Amino acid sequence: MFQEDPNLAIRPDYTLEEHQAAHQHLVDEGLTDDQAAWSLAALWTLTNNRDKEHWNLRQERLQQIKAREAEEAEELQHLCKEEEEAARQDDRKKNKTKYAPLLKAGDYCELHYFTNRDLEDTKSASLIVEPDAMVMLPSADGLHSWIPAVAVKDSKAAPVVKDECLSWEEFNEATPRMLASMRLHDWTKEQIDMHVKFWSTLQGHRWHHAPDQLKQKALLLYQSQQCH
Repeated sequence: MFQEDPNLAIRPDYTLEEHQAAHQHLVDEGLTDDQAAWSLAALWTLTNNRDKEHWNLRQERLQQIKAREAEEAEELQHLCKEEEEAARQDDRKKNKTKYAPLLKAGDYCELHYFTNRDLEDTKSASLIVEPDAMVMLPSADGLHSWIPAVAVKDSKAAPVVKDECLSWEEFNEATPRMLASMRLHDWTKEQIDMHVKFWSTLQGHRWHHAPDQLKQKALLLYQSQQCH
């Protein structure tokens, strides 16, 4: 077993004193000093060439082994993902209510739940559930609303911020996530397209960038009134 790459080896100088014993043995056999040095160098080259072949073959085999292991690991990872997806699909079939549409009857989920602020707050929430699960909670007016289960917090948690009280930065954080959640929870294409068009119109409105903060807030208030 080679410890060092023979391709990097340097042929010794057999005229030096350190090789005198081998050199003298050939001289005693009848070779001249030059012939002895040449013969030792030629023998070293032949041996080194053989070692190179063995080394390169071993490296090639090691590369093949590594490639095969990497391929097997990738196949295993792919298989695990397929099994996870199959289990998730099976769970969807068995627990359809858990994966019911966000707002099946046209209810509305506050954008607050999709802002960076609320998502950060829910990281430490005591209730740990499926990330896509939705729960129905009663509101003060006696109606019920669907909200993300991860947003259910204890009584000390920060209150829900109404849509009209969000900043434009929070609005821009929340709307793409809300649309993604709509798609995940089987909203119709027409419903999703309607929200995309409405929110895009608001974001492109001249009041959005107006120096007058009241005009900016007016757009958010209008959005809240239209979506509730």
